[in-house]
Amino acid sequence: MISVKRNRVVVAVFGSSRTAPDDPEYAEAQTCGRLLAESGYAVATGGYGGSMEAVSRGAAEAGGHVIGVTDRGAFPDRGGPNRWVMEEWAAASLTERIHGLIGAAVAAIALPGSIGTFAELVASWYVAQTASQRNMPAAPIVAVGAGWASIIDYLAGALDVPNDTVIRVDSAEAAVAQVRRRVPFSPRQDSGS
Repeated sequence: MISVKRNRVVVAVFGSSRTAPDDPEYAEAQTCGRLLAESGYAVATGGYGGSMEAVSRGAAEAGGHVIGVTDRGAFPDRGGPNRWVMEEWAAASLTERIHGLIGAAVAAIALPGSIGTFAELVASWYVAQTASQRNMPAAPIVAVGAGWASIIDYLAGALDVPNDTVIRVDSAEAAVAQVRRRVPFSPRQDSGS
């Protein structure tokens, strides 16, 4: 079972493994990591390359703590975590990997991505929706980009579920601002960092 240290306030960030360092989405992901770290949050990503690497790099370079939730059995070609990961949580399956990311986080941000990012976003949405139906607090979920907005709207209509559980924004800066506004405390003050 994956667990998080009590003094860490973690935000999970989902994103593509294929984003190249010269891609504008890499810079956006790096900004996301930097802003989260500057706000006092630890970040958890899937731990590998692409946007996950960019978020990790941005957070690490800003002095933040970086957790990589990996599954080497599912991704043997990816080797180990990216070089900015400070703490690796090795999952035994993709399901455990997603659960580890979601379960440790006070909020989740979905950057542009593919099917894996989609699975993480939908799993987070389902967890938040279930909590809402039980009148329990749910971690905020923020989706970055018009692509996610159209998918969320489509799924909400097709499945007859509320689409207001996922906050849709246009940039990493707006995503971090939403997390800061919706998480009811200052991570820097509470974690002693």
